[in-house]
Amino acid sequence: MKFVINQKDLSKHINIAQKGISTRTTLQILDGILLEANDNKIKLTSTDLEISIVTFVDCQVIENGSIVVNSRIFGDIIRKLPDAPVHINVKNNKINIICENSEFNIIGNLGEDYPDLPVVEEEKDFILNKDLLKNAIRQTVFATTQDETRPTLTGVLLEINNNEISFVSLDGYRLALKKVNTDSNNEISIIIPGRSLNELNKIIDDGEDDIKISITSSQILFNIGDTIFYSRLLEGQFFNYKDIMRKEHKTKVTVNKRDLQNSLERASLLAKEEKANLIRLNVMDNNIVIRSNTEIGDVYEKVDSIQDGEDLNIAFNSKYILEGIKIMDVDEIDLNFMGSLNPCIINGVDDENYTYLVLPVRLAHDDF
Repeated sequence: MKFVINQKDLSKHINIAQKGISTRTTLQILDGILLEANDNKIKLTSTDLEISIVTFVDCQVIENGSIVVNSRIFGDIIRKLPDAPVHINVKNNKINIICENSEFNIIGNLGEDYPDLPVVEEEKDFILNKDLLKNAIRQTVFATTQDETRPTLTGVLLEINNNEISFVSLDGYRLALKKVNTDSNNEISIIIPGRSLNELNKIIDDGEDDIKISITSSQILFNIGDTIFYSRLLEGQFFNYKDIMRKEHKTKVTVNKRDLQNSLERASLLAKEEKANLIRLNVMDNNIVIRSNTEIGDVYEKVDSIQDGEDLNIAFNSKYILEGIKIMDVDEIDLNFMGSLNPCIINGVDDENYTYLVLPVRLAHDDF
């Protein structure tokens, strides 16, 4: 195999392929990227048997062939080379890399030994705008759990119904729901691993381009122009989240998002992890008073608001309420309460496409 390629182009596509390499693999060949040269293109393939990535880059192919090269070593070498043509020549599993005054020789493995990618016979597919997909991932994947004993909650539920896509994540303490309109008539309900979506989001460029998404019973495929991203789907039944998305509220508070976020961030400076990052909210007289106190000291914050309904004392883990508010792209938000023991449901004012639900921390009345 022999080819000449631009250093920046190769480095960019190695970086994409590396998103499919797991640090936890026990199979040495899965530490590698499969390079295949053909038709003046290099095809780079990576997989950890859960995520698989195929990405193509134009180059001058002098001799067709394939080789598996260690992802970390190859990536480090190419990144450090000057911005100039890179000449790569493979003979008997030995890879010769020349760029201007630099020359490396490293050992590869036979391309035939690399595992086959999943066969995806497209059963259902739909189109989604890049920016909409990136935003939906950003606003939901953070609320998945890392607890492997609840595998379905380590992923994001994707549902298509009535020309609407819902992305849903929850970890037992909070829930994030993002809705996006679609032209698709498919009826779909699948769970995509959170790790897959995190890696996918790093690959997708910003822009108005569309991505074709194809789904089978066990795999999902994202076609991103010169890159194809595969992920296995999670098996099992997702939590019936619709049962907790109540419509009625006893107290509704409208507040400037930035003001509330800044106050919560300051209050959380004294909230300690061993005490569940506890902050207390007192809602009354068109104000939200935020308190936190530990043996280090205490903090008092007051935020102007518009209150509709009963006064309220409620406590939260500051991490959980803050993460949901920070991710919202609006100027004002509505906090909807049904007493101090029920979840708080947060929406952007005049924005029904994103909902964040967070559970309170139970406290005795005297603790306020």
